[in-house]
Amino acid sequence: MRQKKGFILREVCGEKVIIAEGVEVVNFNKLLSLNESAAYLWQQATLLGDFTAEQLADKLCEEYEVSKEQALHDVNQMLAEWQKIGIIE
Repeated sequence: MRQKKGFILREVCGEKVIIAEGVEVVNFNKLLSLNESAAYLWQQATLLGDFTAEQLADKLCEEYEVSKEQALHDVNQMLAEWQKIGIIE
C-alpha cells in the first residue's frame, strides 16, 4: 500500500488533519481529522513510502504500549477506512 499523491498531514487549530492538495485530488472536499496515533501512523506511512499493515503495527508497538495483536487489529481497521475514503492505494 501507499498514500495517494496529494494528501498531506497538517495541524489546524491544534488538530491533526489530512487535507488534499493539487489537481489529482480535486474531488476530495473535506478534512479528515486524526487522533494522535492515527496521525503518527500517517507520518510513518509517509516515511516508508510503500508499507504494509504489519509494518505500521510494528511502528505502533514501538511508540505506544499496545500488544502486537491489538496494534494489527487497529491498523487494519484504520487502513480499511483510509481505503474507503480513497487516501491510500
